[in-house]
Amino acid sequence: MEVTLQTPGGLRRELHVRLPAERLNDAFNARLKRMAARAKVPGFRPGKAPRKVLEQQYGDAARFDAINDLVNETYPAAVQQSGVTPAGQPQIDITTEKAGEPLEYVAKFEVYPEITLSGLEGIVIEKPDVAVSDADVDRLIDNLRRAKRSFSPVQRAAEKGDNVTIDFVGKIDGEAFDGGSGSDVKVELGEGRFLPDLEKGIEGHAAGDNFTVNVDFPDDYGAEQLRGKQAQFDVNLKQVEGAEMPDVADPEFLSSHQIDPEGGVASLREKCHAALVKQRDKAIRNNVKQQVMEALLKANEIEVPDALVSDELPRMQQEAAQRMGLQNLEKISPEQLDQMLPASLFEPQAKRRVALGLLVGEVIKTREIKLDAERVNTEIDQIAADYDTPEQVKQFYRARPDLLQGLRAMVLEEQAVESLVASATVNSVTRSLDELLRPQQQQQGLPG
Repeated sequence: MEVTLQTPGGLRRELHVRLPAERLNDAFNARLKRMAARAKVPGFRPGKAPRKVLEQQYGDAARFDAINDLVNETYPAAVQQSGVTPAGQPQIDITTEKAGEPLEYVAKFEVYPEITLSGLEGIVIEKPDVAVSDADVDRLIDNLRRAKRSFSPVQRAAEKGDNVTIDFVGKIDGEAFDGGSGSDVKVELGEGRFLPDLEKGIEGHAAGDNFTVNVDFPDDYGAEQLRGKQAQFDVNLKQVEGAEMPDVADPEFLSSHQIDPEGGVASLREKCHAALVKQRDKAIRNNVKQQVMEALLKANEIEVPDALVSDELPRMQQEAAQRMGLQNLEKISPEQLDQMLPASLFEPQAKRRVALGLLVGEVIKTREIKLDAERVNTEIDQIAADYDTPEQVKQFYRARPDLLQGLRAMVLEEQAVESLVASATVNSVTRSLDELLRPQQQQQGLPG
């Protein structure tokens, strides 16, 4: 076998492989022999048809299979002989495959970039120093009460926080437009789930009022035909319902959050404080990790294999679909998912994710970081603790190699980040809990 490696440019490689004619002929004969054993040729018993007849009927198929057999057999050895590591599956082009002549093919693929890490000692981290205050606990308790609120009709003007029931008809230049009308529509004022101008226009009106609200559609509105347009909505306000929040000391409210009523508000505050501390600590770790990753990426710009980016894109589409709450994902084909969430939208982030994966892998390699198996067990314990049957959850994770592999990768990445932080300059910066969590939505509930 003759192997020649060519470098067209960047990470692309071409492996030219040449096999002796005898090897192709032997593979062809072997395939034809296997076919002959089960071939049904009119006028001949199985396995007794003349070779010439077999070649006429099955020769092309036998040759095709023989070539595939040889490529699958020789490609790994050719790669090993060339001394490269492909990133992804190759594209195989058969260049010569005539009878009596050597078989020649070209395997086209990308390789992993050669990485020499730099700038690791110059990383500067601003680590948030965050205290959980009584005011933070108060806000969480208010959120918990809000989640349990009930609504009842009120005889007053609508205000922010109320539920209203309306009929409406939207018009542009006096003409109603598609999708601009509704009957018995419930809107919670101030939640931002409806048109902001319309919500504000409803405030101050009482049940039974009929009025018109001017609404300016933003330039980036979802419906293209309405972008930048002004509409008039004729509104019939049919009902106003005010919110009633449960008393924080109400036994039913406390029990709904697994608090013994005898422990009272003090126990609730203690649990809320513990939940916020857990949330704070996780947010600080994520904040520090993000800074480390940004610094690592900035100091080490690398070219990434397109094949790895292509592998990452479907995963990112699936993640986005799950965040959006799309139902029956398993029934959505890749083509349908690509129509709903085009892969091109995720390409920049996919390249970034692949680059970071390669860089973190190099950190692990160069710093000889070994997986801490005990941390994997601790991670499983923490996950299981949030469920009613923790032992079953632990067994479930340990019985799933794919889940275990994901946890091991996550823990190893955390160890790499900690190694980078250990050699970085870390400055403590005082932040409020609200500032720390602002990019996220503060949890609305408590772990059971």
